[in-house]
Amino acid sequence: MAGVDEKELAEEFETFGFVLDDLDTINKLQELCVSYRRNASEMASSWMAYRLSKGGAELSLNQDSLQQFEREELAKVTSKMSKTPKTPRTVSRRPEPVMYTVDTIEAALDEEDVEDLLGAYGTPGAKQGTKKRQHTPENAVSKRFTGWGRSPAVPFSPTTMSPSVAATPSRKYGSRSNAGKVECTFGNGDLLKRSQGQRSRPCSVTLYDEEQSLKEKQKYMFQKLTEKAHVLNDGIESLADHLQKQYGIEEFSHMALPAQDQVTVVGRICCDGDGRLNKQSLLLEGSRQTSSGKQIPLDVSAIQQFSFFPGQVVAIEGLNSTGNKLVAKKVLGSGPLPLPDVPSLEEDLHIMIAAGPFTTSDSLSYEPLRDLEQKIHQERPDVCVLIGPFVDVKHEEILKGNMECSYEEYFKTLLEKLMKSVDRLPTQLVIVPSQRDVHHEAVYPQPPFTCGPKRQKVHFVPDPCTLSLDGLVIAISSTDILFHMGIEEVANDGASDKLGRNVNHLLTQHSFYPLYPPSDEVNIDYELFDGHAQLPVTPHLLVTPSDLKQFIKEVHGCCCLNPGRLAKGQVGGTYATVAVQMPSGDGDTKLIQNIAAQIVRI
Repeated sequence: MAGVDEKELAEEFETFGFVLDDLDTINKLQELCVSYRRNASEMASSWMAYRLSKGGAELSLNQDSLQQFEREELAKVTSKMSKTPKTPRTVSRRPEPVMYTVDTIEAALDEEDVEDLLGAYGTPGAKQGTKKRQHTPENAVSKRFTGWGRSPAVPFSPTTMSPSVAATPSRKYGSRSNAGKVECTFGNGDLLKRSQGQRSRPCSVTLYDEEQSLKEKQKYMFQKLTEKAHVLNDGIESLADHLQKQYGIEEFSHMALPAQDQVTVVGRICCDGDGRLNKQSLLLEGSRQTSSGKQIPLDVSAIQQFSFFPGQVVAIEGLNSTGNKLVAKKVLGSGPLPLPDVPSLEEDLHIMIAAGPFTTSDSLSYEPLRDLEQKIHQERPDVCVLIGPFVDVKHEEILKGNMECSYEEYFKTLLEKLMKSVDRLPTQLVIVPSQRDVHHEAVYPQPPFTCGPKRQKVHFVPDPCTLSLDGLVIAISSTDILFHMGIEEVANDGASDKLGRNVNHLLTQHSFYPLYPPSDEVNIDYELFDGHAQLPVTPHLLVTPSDLKQFIKEVHGCCCLNPGRLAKGQVGGTYATVAVQMPSGDGDTKLIQNIAAQIVRI
């Protein structure tokens, strides 16, 4: 395989938020691409999949991590796929079992083990010669949940608090020099300046569809496999009806029946194993109505451009002469849902959007959130959308339990301070939960917060949700579907805009989370998913926070943006501001032409 271009590598890794500025790291990546026959896109996706498997939001890209990546991932995958017989491996002899006596057993155990062992037999002198084992938060097992209350099992007290970590501001964050830098702009920037602080009346914030929005109290994770199968099957049939109307297809063929003429079938993209999807592992699974739920291998060698991910529902035109393999000739993708009506805004609408974490990884001082409060006071937006996590389960100090109150009380105190700060402003606050919030239910779809303070201008909404802001339809999901889908996707469309392509998948699949099977981080209840995680319309504004590179794009007349994270590791992140201009009297005007947005460094 020819060498991989340095610029191509930089572009692919920049998509996932990594800047390749170290020559040794670039050379190592080029070496890995050649050694393991990966192009730049495949190498970037493999690295992100490995990073996610490590739970490594803080796993940096350097020589050491790449060597570990090669040893644990690339070499392992290559050895599985290789068909060349390997030379016999020298078999090491199994060590002889060691027999301990009453005189030698203590040499094999440390003091704590001796105490536990003797204590189990009730030895009276076991506690006299050794120090009692202390179970403190420093030694606690790093489990997310310890009970229904979602709080640490160890009672909180002032002695369990770590003031040096919790109260000390982050040095790296405080020394940043890029605060206020505009990372990207969409539309007319003058509209953003003109709209700031101009409204004199509060904005109306309502749910777009009351029935579709998840309520506070829901019974979840009691789903039966039969119910899950029904929901997955209904997902295929629902999009099959949409495709049938879109392309004027009279009837879909059964994918497992041989046919000498070209046929059109519909189904869900699947993988034939537990690994990542690739061109050779593609399967198409039909619905019970059209194909009796059968699966068939999918050959895409005759298609020049395609983009697939597990769970995607597509229609395929192709040949199936034996009934054992479908040779695809054309892929028929679903189109988006219609846009809602253009809102009749009396004045320009100004929105601020920020996604957590809201504090740096080395501190619990929440400096980025305090700086965001100052921005709210300066710009006086009509609506401020805050998307979790607020009390991040991945934060090291949260995992240790180094807090002087319960997680719920900590979150409540955090929000009360924020609300008091913006109480005199006309700004409406919209609070969206995240599955990374340690004090909340880790289920998708996720109900709204119930432990936060109740205020008239504060709106607790579920994840995902679709809102109406004075008629402007905005869809929000805090779950990182772009990242999860990006590392599972297999594509050959010649386009470098992966982010725009993945957003397009969301809109054309009519779902907030079309990936199946889902990421290990996402606990989907499919009975709730069927009614509460589907897009009711193509929104005017789609907000999908992600660990990937921040962006603002127009897709199918929808303004799609990833505001980034307000804090990224030990440094400051980004937030977004959006301005929507009052539409003109022309009924043919598209609202996207009246939207301006920026993503700014905090």
